[in-house]
Amino acid sequence: MSDGADNLLGMARPPRWQATLDASVEEACLAVRLYNDSAEARAFEGFVIHMHLAWLYLLHAEFVRDDVDFRYWDPNFKKRLLKIDGEPKRWELERSMKERWSVDSDPVRANLALFIKLRNRLEHRHAHADEALMLNLAGHAHALLVNYETELTNQFGDTQSLALRLRLPIFVGTFTSQGEQALRRFRKTLPADLRSFVTDYESGLDEEVIGDSRYEFRLRAMVELAPKDPDAVAMQFTRYEDMTEEERAIAEEMGRRGQVIVREQKRPVSGLGRLMPKPAAAEVESGIPFVFNVHHFTAAWKRKGVRPRVGDPNPDRTNPDFCVYDEPTKSYRYTKAYVNHLIKKCSTPEGFEETTGMVARGKATDSLSVD
Repeated sequence: MSDGADNLLGMARPPRWQATLDASVEEACLAVRLYNDSAEARAFEGFVIHMHLAWLYLLHAEFVRDDVDFRYWDPNFKKRLLKIDGEPKRWELERSMKERWSVDSDPVRANLALFIKLRNRLEHRHAHADEALMLNLAGHAHALLVNYETELTNQFGDTQSLALRLRLPIFVGTFTSQGEQALRRFRKTLPADLRSFVTDYESGLDEEVIGDSRYEFRLRAMVELAPKDPDAVAMQFTRYEDMTEEERAIAEEMGRRGQVIVREQKRPVSGLGRLMPKPAAAEVESGIPFVFNVHHFTAAWKRKGVRPRVGDPNPDRTNPDFCVYDEPTKSYRYTKAYVNHLIKKCSTPEGFEETTGMVARGKATDSLSVD
């Protein structure tokens, strides 16, 4: 169907990144299904491979949205792309990860880098170690998924959440002392070279990173025998920060009894996650080495055409990735994705001038002194 036909039917074309994002979410859902399938012989290997693809497509969707060129160019010919089977060669996950998180001590990057390194080992051998590896790296795998969910919803909104597609699995964990001991013994069956692989990798990380839940996700689960309550749900969760010191001590003393991923429900809130121009400009300025105020912010959205100008008869025709028109207040609200886009674009003098049309001016750091 042509663009003109789409417009006549009142159907907006999906954004360029949508197909890539949809593929990413499908890969993540498949990864979780494999992980939770006890009949799957190589469930953990499948989880790692498909989460690898999910992360790759997610970051590529962000690059498409933010106009980041993630193709490889021939170093010998400036205007020639490197190609594989006729298609431009695009950044692999490791290169994409470094673009998204420039600091290697970031816990999210450290967790993702672990699974990138692990993937090659799993694809070539150790089929018999799959279950033992799953048990040893369960917390890291949960963190990989939770980090993905966080990146997905922060970048593309809560409507993309995996919580709308996945359900909490029914499972039998180590709720008996015999089951706990059996799992402890089974954990030791992991081949020595894979145990040393994880140990060697973590030896290069700071203790702060290793203890961060974004690197390894840990939860305590406690079985509660309670009378039936028609208003109660089958499973209830208490957040750690809501517990008293005594309750925390009891929970920690109980030891490892199981793991569950919990995502806090988002209540409907008007403008959730959106920013007005002044706080949006302040966030951009805090992330770049230059002065960036509302004047620069206005110039940036005008040059990019992020939203219609004042007086436009169609005020709702915005770039929805970056800006949303609020009908009741007749105002515009900007997304975190747009703030991140401006931070990335305005981090260099050349990018600042291209984005705003103005010369970048460094922040004043020296205070006045009297001789």
